[in-house]
Amino acid sequence: MSISSSVARSAGAHPAWHISLLSLLVLSACGGGSDDPASGSMRLSMTDTPACGYDHIYVTVVSAKVHQSATAVDSDSGWYSFSTPGLPKRIDLLALNNGVLEELGQTPLPAGNYTQLRLVLAANGNQAPFANAVVVSGSAGVLPMERMLTTPSGQQSGLKLNVNLAVTPNQLADFVLDFNACKSVVVAGNSGKVLLKPVMAVFPRVSTGFAVDGFVGNWTAQTAVSLQFNGVVVRSTVPDQNGHFVLPYLPSVGNGFDLVVSTPDRTTQVVTAVPVSGTTITRVGSVATPISLLASTSQALTGTTSGVPIPDATLEVSQLVGIGKSVEVAARRVDSETGGYSFSLPTAASHTATYAAAPAGLTWSPYPASAAQFTVRSVVPGLPTQTGAADLSGGPMVLNFAY
Repeated sequence: MSISSSVARSAGAHPAWHISLLSLLVLSACGGGSDDPASGSMRLSMTDTPACGYDHIYVTVVSAKVHQSATAVDSDSGWYSFSTPGLPKRIDLLALNNGVLEELGQTPLPAGNYTQLRLVLAANGNQAPFANAVVVSGSAGVLPMERMLTTPSGQQSGLKLNVNLAVTPNQLADFVLDFNACKSVVVAGNSGKVLLKPVMAVFPRVSTGFAVDGFVGNWTAQTAVSLQFNGVVVRSTVPDQNGHFVLPYLPSVGNGFDLVVSTPDRTTQVVTAVPVSGTTITRVGSVATPISLLASTSQALTGTTSGVPIPDATLEVSQLVGIGKSVEVAARRVDSETGGYSFSLPTAASHTATYAAAPAGLTWSPYPASAAQFTVRSVVPGLPTQTGAADLSGGPMVLNFAY
C-alpha cells in the first residue's frame, strides 16, 4: 500500500501531506521531462523540523540553485537555478511540519553529480514585516512583535550547503531541503539580534513507504516527536492540532528505530523497535489509542560554553531509557555572544514500550534510574565534544563548559 492510500484511509491524516504525495506520484512517473538523453531534471522542495521558543520563523526565498563544483563561486559559470512561479516568497518554516512541503521549483539539468546547493534569501527592510523574521512564543504574534532575523550570507551569495545530488538521464531527481530551525536560529546576547546560522540537510523525496506516523495525547505546544537511530535524530516534527504527526522521507528501512516523544513537563516516552518499510507507512498509536503522555514536574538546566569563539556551539541533551541505551530529548544552539543556554527538562523517569501494530496497544515500562538524570554534550565544530552529567533531582542546576 502506498503512503497516499494509507493516509487517505486514516482518520485525522494531514491533508497537505496527502495532497503533496499525490502530486509527487504523478510527477515522478513523468521522468525527467527532457528530450535530451544526456540530461534529466531536478525538483527541490523545503520542509522544517521543530523550533525552540518561536511561534513563527519567516524566510523570504528569492531563488535556489545548484552547481557540480563544491567550490564554485557566484561568478563561475555552471549554475542552474530552479524556476518557481511566485518567488520571492515569504515562507513560515514552522508551517512546514508533518510532511508539508514548500515547492522551490524544478529545472532541467545535465546528467551528473551536483555537490553545491545555495538558497538565496531576500534582504530585510527597515521595518516589520521583515523579509526574514521570528515571532517569539507567547508574544501577541502581531507585526510589531516580529524580530528581524539577520541573514547576511543568505542575502548575498546564498545559504550554502554541500550535497551529493545525482541526476540521471531522462529521470526526475526529487529532493527535500530540511531546515532545522531549532538549531539554526541563534540569539545574540542583549543586542536583541536573532541570527540565522543554518543547519540544513537534503534527502530524497519518496512516494511510498519510508515513513512513520501516529497520534499523541496530552501533548503541549512544546512537544517534539522524533525518530532516532542509536540516539541520533533522523527526523523530527511536532503534533498537529489533532495530535497527529508524520515523519516522512526516511533514509532506510529496518526495525532498529526509536520513536521519541519529549516535552519539558511530560515524561519522555519512547517506542522501541519501530519498523520502517519501503512500501507501507508505519503507524504508532491511533485516534482512539494515542501515545498518552504522562505528567511530570520540570527543572531548569542552564550554563555557558566559553573559552573559544562560540557562535556555532550546540548543546544536546540525552536521557537513558534502559541499560546502555539513551535518546536525545532536547538540543539547541548557545547564545552567540554570551555562550549561554537554558533547558527545561522533565524530572520523571523515562518510559518505553516495544512497538506493536494496531489494534494491539502499547505496554509502557518506566526506567527508574533515568529520573532527573541527563547527559549534556557540548558540540563545537573542529573541537573535541565535551560531555557533562546533569542531576536535577535536587532542583535547578548550572553546568558550564570551557574550552
